[in-house]
Amino acid sequence: MSGKRGNGEGSIYAYRNGFAAYVWVVTPEGKRKRKYVYGPTRPVVHEKWVKLHAEARKGPVATSSPTLAQHLAYWLKSVVQPDLKPKTAETYAMHVRLYIGPGLGEKRLDKLSVRDVRTWVNDLMDQCQCCAQGKDARRSTDERRCCAIGQCCRQVPSRRTVQDARAVLRSALTNAMTEEQITKNVAALVKVRSGRRAKREPWSVEEARAFLEAARTAADPLYPAYVLILVLGFRRGEVLGLTWKNVDLNAGVITVEYQLQRINRQLVHDETKTEASTATLPLPQICLTALQLRKEAQAVARKAAGELWSEADFVFSTRYGTPIEPRNFNRAFTARSAKASVRKIRLHDTRHTCGSLLAALDVHPRVAMQILRHSKIAVTMEIYTHIPSEATRKALRKLGKHLDGQDQT
Repeated sequence: MSGKRGNGEGSIYAYRNGFAAYVWVVTPEGKRKRKYVYGPTRPVVHEKWVKLHAEARKGPVATSSPTLAQHLAYWLKSVVQPDLKPKTAETYAMHVRLYIGPGLGEKRLDKLSVRDVRTWVNDLMDQCQCCAQGKDARRSTDERRCCAIGQCCRQVPSRRTVQDARAVLRSALTNAMTEEQITKNVAALVKVRSGRRAKREPWSVEEARAFLEAARTAADPLYPAYVLILVLGFRRGEVLGLTWKNVDLNAGVITVEYQLQRINRQLVHDETKTEASTATLPLPQICLTALQLRKEAQAVARKAAGELWSEADFVFSTRYGTPIEPRNFNRAFTARSAKASVRKIRLHDTRHTCGSLLAALDVHPRVAMQILRHSKIAVTMEIYTHIPSEATRKALRKLGKHLDGQDQT
């Protein structure tokens, strides 16, 4: 009796120590194939068989499923790299390599469950990355200080890092749903409580002015770069990626269009991340004067370098005209801060300093948003309408005058 088929169970049959069944389905590739289900008893297989029939009626069904690691490798190569900015693609790959792959990579894509993801998130928040990533094992014997000597340093990921890793997993699974590899996104059903943002204390107006005056007095070759960072809120990549074709000293305007970043061990000169980051801004006198000084200094360097000079057109370059390494720029900024006797802050915090300077000068938030080129209005405060260019020009003149007593505009 056990080997007979019940009514409506036409494709269920005895198989090894249990039962099996199949349904003809159309795969995502458009081919017609058999999809098999297995179970220890006929009722279990029948239930799976009925569900499979329902799935087949709704649309294409995959007959085989890759592991999560295999899907992530495909997703990074075929979706992320062609569609996203290089730096974003590198960040996604980093999260896959360090967090998602080691924790969930061996799971079958179609078998990944909400519980699997929740367990992974909970474990990740309590996992020492020095141990998990083998950092201690790569150190010399004298430098080992964590797992190798039995004294875990508890270098656990921040809650923000865990949030980002889950977001990357959710994005990858969304793609799997789009390509009809799975029917639901289990990562979207697992929430990670937001951590508190680290409180930043940007420089005050007085500290910013002291820093710029110290750099100018010392004839620091990067003084013009510091001016652009503090007065116009340039990001590091935007300053280092600035070329002379985007600077019009006669018209007194500057265009933010490119950025320079180190990605996968290579310097990449590419467009800014978003359209909101690209803008043409008027140059206040302090910026105009600084860039004129930079042009003169670069002409001297070009003459001294002779045939060794690289015609790359970067505004800020080495003595041979080659681009400045981003990390070296960070080091120079930190060293100059110490020499100026001002508080040590992150280079990126200078954008917060710029915002504080604009707010302290009673610049309207709409104008500040345009100067800082925020992609999301919430970053600056709230949504505002289009800002007249003249209002932006007046705000920049006002800021330049406050920072530089030589400003005559």
